[in-house]
Amino acid sequence: MLQQVNGHSSGSDAQGRESLREDLQEFLGGEVPLHQLDDLTKVNPVTLETVLRCLQARYTADTFYTNAGCTLVALNPFKPVPQLYSPELMREYHAAPQPQKLKPHIFTVGEQTYRNVRSLIEPVNQSIVVSGESGAGKTWTSRCLMKFYAVVAASPTSWESHKIAERIEQRILNSNPVMEAFGNACTLRNNNSSRFGKFIQLQLNSLLVPRDHQMTGAAIQTYLLEKTRVACQDSTERNFHIFYQICKGASADERLQWHLPEGAAFSWLPNPERTLEEDCFEVTREAMLHLGIDAPTQNNIFQALAGLLHLGNIRFADSGDEAQPCRPMDDGAVRTSALLLRLPEDPLLETLRIRTIRAGRQQQVFRKPCSQAECDTRRDCLAKLVYARLPGMRLHPALPWFSSPRLLPALAPQVLPFLAGLLDVYGFESFPHNSLEQLCINYANEKLQQHFVAHYLRAQQEEYAVEGLEWSFVNYQDNQTCLDLIEGSPISICSLINEECRLNRPSSAAQLQTRIESALAGSPCLGHNKLSPEPSFVVLHYAGSVRYHTAGLVEKNKDPIPPELTRLLQQSQDTLLKVLFPADPEEKSQEEPSGQSRAPVLTVVSKFKASLEQLLQVLQATTPHYIRCIKPNSQGRAQALHREEVLNQLEACGLVETIHISAAGFPIRVSHRTFVERYASLRRLHPRAPPDPHSPSPDEGHSGSPHAEQATLRALLQDILHTLPALEAATPAAPAGATPAPVHCGRTKVFMTDATLELLERGRAQVLEQCARCIQAGWRRHRRREQERRRRAAVCIQAAIRSWLTRKHIQRLHAAATVIKRAWRRWGIRMAFLASKELDGVEEKHSSQAPRSPSSFPPPLAQTKLLRAVTHLWPLGLVLANAAVGVHGFPRKLVVFACLQLPVGSPSGYTVQAQTAQEQAGIMSIRALPQGSIKFHCRKSPLRYADICPEPLPNSATGFNQILLERHRLGHV
Repeated sequence: MLQQVNGHSSGSDAQGRESLREDLQEFLGGEVPLHQLDDLTKVNPVTLETVLRCLQARYTADTFYTNAGCTLVALNPFKPVPQLYSPELMREYHAAPQPQKLKPHIFTVGEQTYRNVRSLIEPVNQSIVVSGESGAGKTWTSRCLMKFYAVVAASPTSWESHKIAERIEQRILNSNPVMEAFGNACTLRNNNSSRFGKFIQLQLNSLLVPRDHQMTGAAIQTYLLEKTRVACQDSTERNFHIFYQICKGASADERLQWHLPEGAAFSWLPNPERTLEEDCFEVTREAMLHLGIDAPTQNNIFQALAGLLHLGNIRFADSGDEAQPCRPMDDGAVRTSALLLRLPEDPLLETLRIRTIRAGRQQQVFRKPCSQAECDTRRDCLAKLVYARLPGMRLHPALPWFSSPRLLPALAPQVLPFLAGLLDVYGFESFPHNSLEQLCINYANEKLQQHFVAHYLRAQQEEYAVEGLEWSFVNYQDNQTCLDLIEGSPISICSLINEECRLNRPSSAAQLQTRIESALAGSPCLGHNKLSPEPSFVVLHYAGSVRYHTAGLVEKNKDPIPPELTRLLQQSQDTLLKVLFPADPEEKSQEEPSGQSRAPVLTVVSKFKASLEQLLQVLQATTPHYIRCIKPNSQGRAQALHREEVLNQLEACGLVETIHISAAGFPIRVSHRTFVERYASLRRLHPRAPPDPHSPSPDEGHSGSPHAEQATLRALLQDILHTLPALEAATPAAPAGATPAPVHCGRTKVFMTDATLELLERGRAQVLEQCARCIQAGWRRHRRREQERRRRAAVCIQAAIRSWLTRKHIQRLHAAATVIKRAWRRWGIRMAFLASKELDGVEEKHSSQAPRSPSSFPPPLAQTKLLRAVTHLWPLGLVLANAAVGVHGFPRKLVVFACLQLPVGSPSGYTVQAQTAQEQAGIMSIRALPQGSIKFHCRKSPLRYADICPEPLPNSATGFNQILLERHRLGHV
C-alpha cells in the first residue's frame, strides 16, 4: 500500500490514490495506462512531471525497472522481492532470443553486455556504470549483476574446465560478502553504505572456442577506502560491519582468544546494540574460505581487528609538562592490544607518546614527547594504517578479491581483449558535516556524470552534426564548470588544498576558506554561506549544493604516517603483519626521504585523482551501459515515493534530456565497411538489375583510391537499404500503414534505431537460413548419392562373395560325395568279391566230393536264385536282424526271412531244425580271425559249408575284425 506521497501522512492514502487515479486518467486521455509503459520515450510529452507520474504509477504497481532510452531506471523497492532475482529468471533472460522484448530488468542490461562481448564482428569491451545517491540500491544492483554473470557466463567444454568455472563463479559470488564486511558501514542514509569505490572486471576467454565465452577470472579494483571511519564515527552511524560481526558472532573460545568478553565496550564501536542483516559472521567466514583464505589466516585477520578495537580504548592523560610524555590511563588496553598485534609493549607505548624528528643537514634525530592530542592522532593513524592494508593485499597467490591500486594499468583493454566491467561507486552524499571524504566521493560522481554527458549527451549530438545528419540540438546540463572548480588548472579547490599541505606551517580553517573564496570567486559553482558559524565553502554540484567544512581538511589530505609507526609494525611477530609490512632495508618510504632528494609527498586528493583518471581511461575504451538507481524516499520505507526527492534526482542526472536524445536519436552507429560486410547478403533477397561489367567490384574499389572505395561502399549501401521496404512488408507483425524504418547514411557511418537493427538482423537471419537450406540440400543430395553408390558397390561385393562361397561349398560337397561314393563302392566291391570267392570255392568242393543220389538233383531255378540272394545278402541280413535299434517286431522278422529264407519242404540237407530252447536258436557270433580267415560259429547255419574258410586274398583284410551279435530267436523257420 502507498504509505506516503507528496509528504502527506498515511491517513490520506485513499484520497491520494483517488486523486492520483483521476490525474492519470486525465493525463492519459484514453491511451495506454502509465504503469504499462516500459520505456519512458513513449511518454508524450516528455517532461519531468510526466516522467515522474509514470515512475510513480509503476512503483505503485510493484514495477521497479523502466527503460529510459540508453539508461535503465531502477527504483529501490525497500523490501525483499526474491522472485525478481531468481536463477530461473536469469536463465530466462539469458535464453531469450530478444531480451529487450521482455520486461525491463537489470538482467536485460547484463545480457546485452554479455552478447556484445560475444559479437564476432567488432568485439568491444563492455562496462556497466551503476550510479545514484547513497541508499538508492547500487550495491544490491551490482551484487545481482555479478550473480547473473556467474550463472550464465560459463560454458565449460570439459569436466576439468567445468570444475575451474565453478570455482571461479563461487569466488566471484563470495567476494561480495567479504567486500561489504570490510568496506561497508551503516550511515545516516543507508544501513549498508559502500565506503569505498570498486570496479569489478569479469574476464571472459573466447580464444579456444569461438562464441563460447567462459569466465576465467575477475579482478576488483578498489579506491578511496574511508579508513577515517575506523577511529571516528558520527554519533548515529556505525563502524565497518566486520567489527560488529566478530563481536557478535565469535564463539566462546574465540572471544577468549581475542579478549572480547560479553558486554565489552569499545570506544570505536558505537551503537553495538543495533543489529543489522549484515551482521552475519558465519557468512563472511564461509565466503573467505571459498576465496582461498584458510582458517589460520582468518584467525590472524580477526585477531588483528580485535587488537585495533583494544587500541581504540587507549586513553592518554595530559602530563602538564611538555618535557614529559603523556601517561596512559589504562595499562590493560595497551597490554591487550600489544598482545593481539604481537608487538612489544614498551616500544608500542613509546611510539605512541614520543615523536622522532630529523633536522639539519646531518639529519640529527631528536625525540620529543607528544601532547595528548598528538598521542590520540598517532594512535588513530596506527589503526588506520593497519586497517587500510587489510583489504588492499592479496591474502592468497591466486586470490584477486582485492587488488592493489597500482595494478589498474595492467587492466588496460589491449591486455584483456574480452572484458565486462562493473562499476559500483559510492553515491552522492550531503551530510550536516562534510569533510574530505564527501568531497572526494562527490568529485567521483561529478566525473562519472561528466563521462555520461560527454559520451552520450554531447558526443552523440556532435557526431550527428559531423556526419551531416539533420539534427536539432537538445540542451542539457553540463557539469564541466563544477569539475573545473574542483580539479581545474591552474587554480582549483584540489590545488589549493594540496598547496596548503606542501607549506610548512600550521593550517588554519578560516585561512583556507578565505583562500578558496578569493581565488575562485569567479566560478558560478562556488557558493557562499555567510551564516555558517564554522569555516566552510559551498559547491553547487549537479545533484545539489553541498557545504564542506575546512576544519581538519588539510590534515586529512596530508594523511601523515610517522615512519616510526611503520618501523614498529615491521617488528611484529604476527605472520599477517609481517606480510603487510615487510622489512626491506633497501626501500625508502615517502615519509622519510633523504635530505637532498626530498620528493613531493602524495596527498589523498592527488592519489584519488590519479586513480580516478585511470579508471575513466578504462571506461572510455569500453562501450558503457548506464543504470540509474533512484531512491524513492529517505526513510527506506516500501511503497512510499516522495515526489520532491525523486524529482530532484531525475533533474540532477539529466534523465529528461537523455530521453529526448534517445527518442529522436540513433543509438546504433555502424561504419560503412562493417555495415556492408555484415548485411551484404541481404541483396540476395531482392536482387536488383545486374551490375555494370565495367564498374569496379568491391575488391577492386578497396584496392584503389579512397574515393573509389567510398563510392563502391555507397553503391552497396544503397542496394542494401533498398531492401528495407520489402523486409518491412514481409514482417508478419507489421501494420498495413507502418512508416518506414528510420535509417540515415552519414559520411562514414550508418545511423539507425533499434527497430531498424532488429529488422536488418531478421532479414540477415532469413538469408542465412536460405543459404543454410541450400547448403543442407546440396549436402544431403551429395550424401544420398554417395550412400547409393556405396550401397551398389556393397551389393556387388556381397553378391560376388556369396557366389564364391557357394561355389566353394558345392565343391566341398562334391568332393565329399565323391569320397563317400568311392569308399562305398570300394567296400561293396570288396564284400561282393569276398562273398563270391567263398561261395565259389565251397560249391566246387562240394560238387567234387559229394556222391550223387537220386535225391541230390540240382534244385529248381527259383530255389537256386533264392539261395544266391540269401548267400550274397547274408551280411546285411545279419546286421539288420541283430541291430539294437531300428526295425522291431514283425517287420524285423520279415527282413530276416527275406534275407535268410530257406525253401519249405526242402531236402533234409537244407532243413533247419528248430530248437526248443530259446538260448540255442540263431547265430551266436561271427569272428574274423587275425590271419584273414573268417570262421562262422553257429549250431545250425543256413549256409552250406559255412565252416569252410575261403582262400584269403594276398595283402588284403577280409571280413570283420569282430562282430558280436546278441542272441535272439529266429522264429519259426
